Amino acid sequence: MNLYLRYFDDETLVHDVEEALVFLSNIDEIEITPELEADLRDYVASDDMYPKRYKVRSRQYFIIIKTEAETMQDFKDKKAVRQVAPTDPKVAEQKRLQEILPGWYEGTLDFKRVVVNHLGKCEYRDTTFTAQCKAESIIDCYNRICDYLLTCVDKRSQFPAARGKNFHCHYLGAEKPLS
Repeated sequence: MNLYLRYFDDETLVHDVEEALVFLSNIDEIEITPELEADLRDYVASDDMYPKRYKVRSRQYFIIIKTEAETMQDFKDKKAVRQVAPTDPKVAEQKRLQEILPGWYEGTLDFKRVVVNHLGKCEYRDTTFTAQCKAESIIDCYNRICDYLLTCVDKRSQFPAARGKNFHCHYLGAEKPLS
C-alpha cells in the first residue's frame, strides 16, 4: 500500500510512513509532533481506505490517501482505484433500491411536515404517509411519493433519504392490490 500526500502544490507518492514523514518535515508550515506522527502511523496501519486530512492551521490542511498505485502517473490516471467489494452493505442496499421490478409497491415515509401555527410561525411535525403506487423499482416508488407530497405540503417540509430508516417499502405484486 502506497501513500499519496498533498499540501497545496506540494505532492508526492511514497511507499511507507517514514518517507511520508520526511516529505512532511520538508514543508516549513507543517510541524511534526509526536501526536501527528502517532496518528499518521495508526491511520496507515488501519484498514480505513478513506482519505484523511490533517489541519495545519485555520483553513489549511494536508491530505493523505492510501493507494495501490505504484507511480504518481498511475495515481493521476486512477489506474489503481480500489474497487468496492460487492458484499459492501451500502452497495447491496443501492442495488436493492434500483432493482427493476415493475408492479405495485406500498411505501411508508416518515417526514417532517411544515405547519403554520395560529401565531403564523412554522413548526415541524412528524408525519407518516403511506401510499400504494405503481412503480418500476423501490427508488421509483420513493420518488413518486415525494413528488406527490410536494404538491400537497409546504415546500419547506423535510423528506428522509430513500436509504434511511424513515422510508419503508415492499412489493405488492404485478397486479393491482384489492385493498
